[in-house]
Amino acid sequence: MRDTTAVPPPPMVQRKPETATALLRELVSILRESRTELREEWARRITESRLLTAMTREEIFAEATTVYDNYVGVLETGSVEALQAYARDLSERIIPRGVETQEVLGVVLLLRDVLARSLFKKYQLDFDLLNQVLDAYEPAANRIANTVAVGFVQERERIIRQQQEAIRELSTPVLRVRERLLILPIIGLIDPQRSRQLTEQLLRGIRENRGKVAVMDITGVPSIDSAIANRLVQTVEAARLLGATVIVTGLSPEIAQTLVTIGVDLSKMNTVGDLQGGIELAERVLGYKVIPVEEVTHISRRSASE
Repeated sequence: MRDTTAVPPPPMVQRKPETATALLRELVSILRESRTELREEWARRITESRLLTAMTREEIFAEATTVYDNYVGVLETGSVEALQAYARDLSERIIPRGVETQEVLGVVLLLRDVLARSLFKKYQLDFDLLNQVLDAYEPAANRIANTVAVGFVQERERIIRQQQEAIRELSTPVLRVRERLLILPIIGLIDPQRSRQLTEQLLRGIRENRGKVAVMDITGVPSIDSAIANRLVQTVEAARLLGATVIVTGLSPEIAQTLVTIGVDLSKMNTVGDLQGGIELAERVLGYKVIPVEEVTHISRRSASE
């Protein structure tokens, strides 16, 4: 008799889960093999998305090549130091050309998308393995995107601070009128940061030029609050410690009232109505004497006749 006992089907063979390290090694190998194809696809997507429009196609492709290689390098080693250095260098070169933060982040996310699509295509018949690969890839890809974005933002902030500093220095120059006489014309609103810079610039100018008298003209300052008024008084006192006299000109009635309200003894400050009067007072302090042209001519002729 035939044995009709049912034979159980053979057990299904379960794929052993791969480690994240092994998967990343495999992924790196794939990305290097497909480097040309994926890099060209990424550069094409950048152009289609109208990102990095301040750069030429050749420049975009060259940068895409370097970023791609750095990207794969991070996946392979787990170290972002080389990528951070490159991101700073790239940012320094492209920020002055008007490239915005969202453009850079968009470019990096496009690369992440291009690589993810290539993984879907390769592992589409093995969903378990695909999920394992994506689980290993996504954290590394997000870390790369964050590294590039943070590097760009930090470099942009550094450049903006430099530009702001240059603008402040241009807006508040310390001018040397003559030997040991300086003028500091101030125009516009004064915030705490600018007031600190004014103090630093004036004191530096006094030290570098061996200034004895500085005329601080605030005619162009519409108003100041009590904190800035106190800073102004502190600046005058700091200059005195360096051996220089500060003459404040252009005090408006509103600013004078603020100084009185906070208890500043205006008798201890050298104040003059306008800049011309301040310069004349400074010249007298320095011992200069203004002689009319006619008198100078007369003196010269008399000296010559003798």
